[in-house]
Amino acid sequence: MALPVPCLAVRGSIGVVLSNGPPSYVEVSSFKKDDNKSCKAMTFSPDSRYFAWISHPSVKIALCDSWQIVAVLEKPKVCAIKFSSLGNYLMTWEPFIVSQTNPQGNPQLQIWKSENGQLVKSFTQKRQSDWEPQWSSDEKLCGIRINDDVLFYENADFETVKYKFNSRKVGKFRIGSGGPPYHVICYLPGKSAEPSFVRLFEYPKFEPASSLASKSFFQSDRVDIYWNQKGTSALILTSMDVDKTGSTYYGKQALHYISVSGETARVTLSDEGPIHAVEWSPKDTEFCVIYGLMPSKATLFNLKCESVFEFGKKHRNSIYYNPQGNILLLGGFGNLRGGIELWDTSKRKLIAQAEAADTTLLEWSPDGQHFMTATTAPRLRVANGFKIWHYTGTLLYERPWNKQEELWEVLWRVYPRGTFPQTTISYKAVEGIAPSQPQASKQAYRPPSARGQTINFKLHDDDAPVKSQPSKAAIKARRKREAKKVKKELEQSTAPTTNGEPNNPPKPRQKLCDPDLTDDSETNKKIKKIKSKLEGIAQLKEQLASGKQLQVNQLDKIKKEAELLKELQELLL
Repeated sequence: MALPVPCLAVRGSIGVVLSNGPPSYVEVSSFKKDDNKSCKAMTFSPDSRYFAWISHPSVKIALCDSWQIVAVLEKPKVCAIKFSSLGNYLMTWEPFIVSQTNPQGNPQLQIWKSENGQLVKSFTQKRQSDWEPQWSSDEKLCGIRINDDVLFYENADFETVKYKFNSRKVGKFRIGSGGPPYHVICYLPGKSAEPSFVRLFEYPKFEPASSLASKSFFQSDRVDIYWNQKGTSALILTSMDVDKTGSTYYGKQALHYISVSGETARVTLSDEGPIHAVEWSPKDTEFCVIYGLMPSKATLFNLKCESVFEFGKKHRNSIYYNPQGNILLLGGFGNLRGGIELWDTSKRKLIAQAEAADTTLLEWSPDGQHFMTATTAPRLRVANGFKIWHYTGTLLYERPWNKQEELWEVLWRVYPRGTFPQTTISYKAVEGIAPSQPQASKQAYRPPSARGQTINFKLHDDDAPVKSQPSKAAIKARRKREAKKVKKELEQSTAPTTNGEPNNPPKPRQKLCDPDLTDDSETNKKIKKIKSKLEGIAQLKEQLASGKQLQVNQLDKIKKEAELLKELQELLL
């Protein structure tokens, strides 16, 4: 039986459209394009049966086999959607709104049957963060966090609360993805001067004394929980935005390991600095962490939290395993240059490298051989579009957007685990295409005054330190200082004496002035304004070098440095 061809759902200012993946890339003709320009979200069900999207003022559900719409939910305020683990239910969330006529507000978290859009249950869930109900892999257990309590329901019977976890305030909880017995991790934030706890329970034994494993810590503003796919082990990333000790600018982070067998450990990282990314291998036997100041380190750990492989130091902050787990993609996006490395996880060998500048979104195809990169709004409103790559680093297809259009999201159709088998990795690049967009210049910018001259320097300061040549303005200022010093020494040597001793009159108070200023007040204003901008650019460059992510407008300011220097030189001539 031939394997299916994964398609992509594309959402933007042009509406929602479906396109086939390799090798055809043409639009899916059986899906009627939605031209609505206010599509807020879209998602595929994990079992590959359904596709849902928000098309104001309704939510639509379609069968993936025929792309026929099976349900339309008239909910104009919905802004977030998600399917249950087997796709039998669709969950929707909308903002909580009160008014004079309705001071209590209406329930705005709803659970619907995917097959026909029938409403199953409504809840009042005011928080948008972590609004999604948690399901076990077989959908026999569902947990919903309401206020500070967690309510558990069984067999989709939402009229009866089977168990309620309310021993203390619950900050977050996650149900493991394995089958029965079910396991639940709960994060219990501590009060002032009290530790916080992460506890792992076997459902429904929620007494503190019955927890299978527990970790306590003081320094945490938030916690992220990462279960492996089998639901046997989890990683706990604790973060504190501000380090009260002042030892680091990036706050405080720590990574902990916890398992259903009761094992706990702290993952020891060999470099100080922030933790950029954490990801489990789909094979569930190891996990990867990117951490430290830029250039950051990437390390592979086993289930004993021992380092088994070091990927070295490079500018990267993202981890993506393909669905089969035999290829690992490490990337540097955001304020980094878009470098991509693809590794063979079994041989610990580099397959290929590529560069995908301005990438804001990356997803592996379910076949494990292709991946998609996209530049999307509102993160970046220029050069929107998406590309499809082969795992050997070859660009196969690209779809650029017009300047008047915006791309918001691109998703691969999801398939159940095991639909696509693991294939043998080839290190030979396949035939591809050249990018249509101009690539960033590999040469450093040279101002007009330096062009045509032989200057030995490297492009990036972080690759190798170089000694910069003084500018004309700096040379002119130095000469003025030297002239003032000579004049002062000459005046002291010719000063009148008394009884053979020179008179040393009291030194006049020195005026703190800029030696580059002139007699023209208008010119001085321009000089001061340009120097102020250059000081701001210098601070931004220091932040960029330290690994901080900058906004697009801040990066644009840095690009104007050469232009400002040229303007300053012209004013000083």
